[in-house]
Amino acid sequence: MIDPAPWLFWRPRLSLLWMAALLIWETREPCFAFFQDGTERGLHALRNLSLALINVLAVSLGFVSAWAGIAAWSESQRIGLLNWIPLWDWLHALAAILALDLWTYTWHRICHRIPILWRFHRVHHSDPTMDVTTANRFHFGEIALSSLLRLPVIALVGVRFGELVVYETLLQAVVQFQHANIALPVAVEHSLRRFLVTPGMHKVHHSRDQPETDSNYASLLPVWDRLFGSLRHREDLKAIQIGLEGQDAPAQQTVNALLREPLQ
Repeated sequence: MIDPAPWLFWRPRLSLLWMAALLIWETREPCFAFFQDGTERGLHALRNLSLALINVLAVSLGFVSAWAGIAAWSESQRIGLLNWIPLWDWLHALAAILALDLWTYTWHRICHRIPILWRFHRVHHSDPTMDVTTANRFHFGEIALSSLLRLPVIALVGVRFGELVVYETLLQAVVQFQHANIALPVAVEHSLRRFLVTPGMHKVHHSRDQPETDSNYASLLPVWDRLFGSLRHREDLKAIQIGLEGQDAPAQQTVNALLREPLQ
């Protein structure tokens, strides 16, 4: 059984440290020369992290207790697939993490397919200067809906709360890594992307070219893109145009405009 307390304590601290390390990395060796100066980059980060703060508050106040409650109820009532199968704790945790990651892939793909969901999700894709802070740039409507839909997933799969916390910790670290404005050495990129979503893979997903935008949906494990035929690779990463057409204007990149984006 995984005790969630240490993970809940360390997760935000480790997340901030990891973000700081990636900010230093992309400052020293950026893949794209997006920013003219530190002020422009700072305003970009402030905008994205303002959206992140809204989402953190929404999830913390509205859903973490609900996730813990549904997980405890599912386990106590022996409801959910993993609670019907006798498994060692480590195997139960591995199966739960795989199931959560498959759901994350599925939800992401649905957000690209259903127009009303895309209206929310394009807030994330409309960033023309993607860096590590873009990992936190989501409309709170998308976060709230995905958090709500996670409740039946937890119950149906039989995910324990500690397993969910471990998955979220791993996911956050990898999502920050894949959005960072960095390019790995070719050999490292090729080796790593066999079992982890890399910055190179995710840059393809943030391309303005729609067939590329509609690919590489995986967030943690690239196996789902391989299984479901949505995997794309490009070697010329610096030739990718990041963002969405028609959404580059400064007036469209304010926090207020991004919050109103689903209504446009």
